[in-house]
Amino acid sequence: MRARSTLTRTSGDKKKPAAPAAGKKRGSRLSFEERRAQILAKAVEFFAEFGLTAQTRSLAEACGVSQRLIYRFFPSKAALLAEVYNQAILSPFKSLWLVQLGDRKKPMQQRLEAFYTDYYNTVLTERWLRLFLYASLAEVDMAPNYIATIIRQMLEVITVETAVEQGVTLPKDAHLVHELGWLLHGAVSHFAIRRYLYQAGHDVPAEVVLDMHIRSFLAGFAAAAEAVRQAERHIAAE
Repeated sequence: MRARSTLTRTSGDKKKPAAPAAGKKRGSRLSFEERRAQILAKAVEFFAEFGLTAQTRSLAEACGVSQRLIYRFFPSKAALLAEVYNQAILSPFKSLWLVQLGDRKKPMQQRLEAFYTDYYNTVLTERWLRLFLYASLAEVDMAPNYIATIIRQMLEVITVETAVEQGVTLPKDAHLVHELGWLLHGAVSHFAIRRYLYQAGHDVPAEVVLDMHIRSFLAGFAAAAEAVRQAERHIAAE
């Protein structure tokens, strides 16, 4: 069942209006920014449940407002989805993580454990995963943009820092470097998908699974790097 919206209903709705929010006087009106934020928060929940192709008319019904009111705050559905992307997909990523991953005063295993524990709990939530997967299926640029602007940079930091610590030579091709990083990031991401979307993988604590993937990545990194260097030489020879 859908949760009932706390947004104020339109004058044509004969149902009893919602009680005023705590700290606000009865009859006080929300400011433009407050109402916009309220609609955006509901839009994030709505599109995570029904997908990005869902109609704004249905979103308006879920919000308890008119479709025209939504377009007062967001001039188009594309503009609304862009705000959903910025708030719900992009903003949870912390730029500080990249700095911490590059801190060579700490061993790589410790850096990866700290990062992926926080990333798993902060980013890889059920709502985030649903939105991201819906974005991957829809004809929008959310998922490709996120990978291009965030993930690739993160993969490069992880692979370069691991290579430095282990004294391993990386391939020159950036795409092959990214594939090395995906060995770990893909495993962690799929674990979250299994747990939150497939409803599987709950029998083992998350921290145990994350530690297993990190240890496996570090233990096999040198061999994997050699494999991609060989692939690079083979591609160059063709």
